[in-house]
Amino acid sequence: METMHDAASSQGKNDSRATNRGDTTLPAALPSNACNWIAVWRRNYLVWRKLALASIFGNLADPMIYLFGLGFGLGLMVGHVSGVSYIAFLAAGTVASSVMMSASFECLYSGFSRMHVQRTWEAILHTPLSLGDVILGEVVWSASKAMLSGAAIMLVASLPGYASFPSMLLALPVIALAGLAFASIAMIVTALAPSYDFFMFYQTLVLTPMLMLSGVFFPIEQLPAAVQRITLMLPLAHAVELIRPAMLGRPFDHPALHVAVLVAYIVVPFAIATVLFRRRMMR
Repeated sequence: METMHDAASSQGKNDSRATNRGDTTLPAALPSNACNWIAVWRRNYLVWRKLALASIFGNLADPMIYLFGLGFGLGLMVGHVSGVSYIAFLAAGTVASSVMMSASFECLYSGFSRMHVQRTWEAILHTPLSLGDVILGEVVWSASKAMLSGAAIMLVASLPGYASFPSMLLALPVIALAGLAFASIAMIVTALAPSYDFFMFYQTLVLTPMLMLSGVFFPIEQLPAAVQRITLMLPLAHAVELIRPAMLGRPFDHPALHVAVLVAYIVVPFAIATVLFRRRMMR
């Protein structure tokens, strides 16, 4: 009986220690304070700065081709859309799609490299920073690159008069929100990805359909009613609905709703990503 009592007591102590370990590791998946993520952001910035010109060119080349290639080519056939020239209509959609692609690709490919291949995250976690600090730093860094890309395209579009100044400045906070939203979503995919090949599924099955359905190339009203309801659940559609009026100098339609959806796409995916990364890093 004493032996059984000692064994049960020992097992209880072990369970208590395991519980305590779980209690101490759970907060580590969350940002430890409001400033630690800046160290991760700065580290990524210092590395990116060495190849900044090539990176900026790579992020701008594809959306610029869409903007001027489709804008001038289809614009001659389409004429005006929603009361403006087609290239002016397309410019706002191009800004939003560029933000989506830039934020997503940074979190997918570069984030995965730092987390899995280079094991930079493991080195950072030996400092006082928590896993949540690292994830938040990665999300904000990806959003920063996306904001740079979107703002640059918007500036180029404003030169020939395809964006109105100063109303287009209202698009900057929307670009930042959209960048954070798409970065948070992409972090979930990065947390689940076993290799780089996994990202093709996300790009083909999520990003490309979102690009086609969210009002980037044509008005959402042209879609069937059932598809429109699905489109209204996509973050890119809400980003476009805020960026386009700002660039064209038009009044916003339900701005609070669009902002609320983007904020939800920041908070909820970020929380899910922290849980998934915690499980992955503990394997």
